Amino acid sequence: MPFDGAVVNAVVYELNNKLINGKIEKIYQTEKDELIIHIRGFGETCKLLLSASSTFPKVHLTQENKSNPASPPSFCMLLRKHLLGGRIVSIRQPEFERIIEIDVDSVDELGYSTHKTLIAEIMGRHSNIVFIDKPTKKIIDSIKRISFEISSIREILPGREYEYPPSNDKTNPLKASKESFIEGINGFPASIRAEKYIMSTYTGISPVIARDICLRAELDSDADLKQYDNDWIEQLYSSFDRFREAVLNASFSPNIVYMDGKASDFSCFVLDIYGDCKKQRFKSISEAIERFYYEKDLRDRIKQKSGDLHRIITGRLDRCHKKAEVLGGELQEAEGSEKYKIYGDLIMSNIYSLQKGQERARLLNYYSFETEYADIALDAKLSPSANAQRYYKRYNKLKNAGRKISLQIEENRQEIMYLESQLDNLDKCTEEIEIEEIRNELTEQGYTKAKKAASRKQNKVSEPMIFVSSSGFRIYAGKNNVQNDYITLKLAASQDIWLHAKEIPGSHVIIKTEGKDIDNVTLEEAANLAAYYSKGRISSKVPVDYTRRKNVRKPAGARPGMVTYDNHQTIYITPDEAKANNLKTKAVE
Repeated sequence: MPFDGAVVNAVVYELNNKLINGKIEKIYQTEKDELIIHIRGFGETCKLLLSASSTFPKVHLTQENKSNPASPPSFCMLLRKHLLGGRIVSIRQPEFERIIEIDVDSVDELGYSTHKTLIAEIMGRHSNIVFIDKPTKKIIDSIKRISFEISSIREILPGREYEYPPSNDKTNPLKASKESFIEGINGFPASIRAEKYIMSTYTGISPVIARDICLRAELDSDADLKQYDNDWIEQLYSSFDRFREAVLNASFSPNIVYMDGKASDFSCFVLDIYGDCKKQRFKSISEAIERFYYEKDLRDRIKQKSGDLHRIITGRLDRCHKKAEVLGGELQEAEGSEKYKIYGDLIMSNIYSLQKGQERARLLNYYSFETEYADIALDAKLSPSANAQRYYKRYNKLKNAGRKISLQIEENRQEIMYLESQLDNLDKCTEEIEIEEIRNELTEQGYTKAKKAASRKQNKVSEPMIFVSSSGFRIYAGKNNVQNDYITLKLAASQDIWLHAKEIPGSHVIIKTEGKDIDNVTLEEAANLAAYYSKGRISSKVPVDYTRRKNVRKPAGARPGMVTYDNHQTIYITPDEAKANNLKTKAVE
């Protein structure tokens, strides 16, 4: 997700429209490397977030309310001293760099006008927020002080003159011309890839933007430009120039790109490189940035919170699969118990021809339709009768064991299905409370230990997913067993339609009929949800069973989320993420 020069340009364009002449009313340092500034202007108060995080540096307007430290850090106090009450007079991006400069005019304690600049450098682990005196360009302070020991290239310390980060001889793409573009290619003594040329020549161009420019020019981004004639080079420049003109004309279209249902990237333009991937558009670049990082942060927190549950469940699943192999072998042996009864019968029918001390007996097997002899091992220490009884006893033992093993195999199969459904539920969680519900359920089922300092039971419960079909029917789908039991056993009426992927872990899905007949389109859309929110989401032709809710029952003692049903029909569906998301969007609207 590139917070590149184009995104910075879009942010600067938005801030100029929102904040110019705005008055700075409050300044908070919510994190060690993050500021939130309240600015009053145009009849509203905007909150500007500046983050120098080495992981997720960013600048944008925000709606988020963050808690503030009891004691403000010294950098925050310094900014309050110089900037509170000041007015923003200029916001700019120098040379298409990942830098935003905010000029503030204010009055000091002696009544003199002052001119200060707050600079946000959005450069990965080198990100910083620097506060300088504009006329002298002297650094007053920075949110991260960079001494010579940390960087021998560029010091950021109070009293030093502020200098821009090294540009590595790159130029501003907004000032590029066709002649300079082509001359740059011809100036390379050796081969040069198209993507690399654009990135190494111009500031603020990310790999994604460079590849998109190449794609629009119908050139392979790895192509050697030295191998192409002038027509192809001019075609590449035309694509580059369209990007440049889009920035200059502020033709921004902020969006987030989703892959596999997760926010994968954001951009200020709709990029061809992402093809048919789902793209959610926003009115402003700040909304797109804030939503993207919110989803990423939430996804990271959920992944962190669910990590131990994944390990516990997969560990138990491994044990269950090993147990299934052992039980399968034992059952196979038990199923061969009938031969021991035959051996006993053959010994008893030939008891007078056998003698104690024999180690083997070759006897005619009268159970066989053909003439066949059975070679039977005997214990020489036992009499023929005792040998027969030994085989009868072995037969009875294996026969009884077979019944127990069959029960154990079924119990083990049910446990495997339950654990696999919990793994599937974890993958569907989008809220922390859903993780906690799964954790509590696993504790109740004996898979995890209860926390020593258990908190009081909370009344808050998670909400199932809600969709609206093309015909206007509301559809519900559970993301964990708490939600599955709720929508099936409490929310659904007897005539509502219940759906579930056949014999694989997945969400319970309910169509609320409201006493109306369900059309085929709604049925197929609900079946698509049941297939997509199941373990078979990447398969084709997933069988989905559906029936009236009155035909669904929860057996006594059944695990959470487990039900039985009858009088059902089956529909085959190839899961479609786009269709599922469209129904969710309609529900939000």
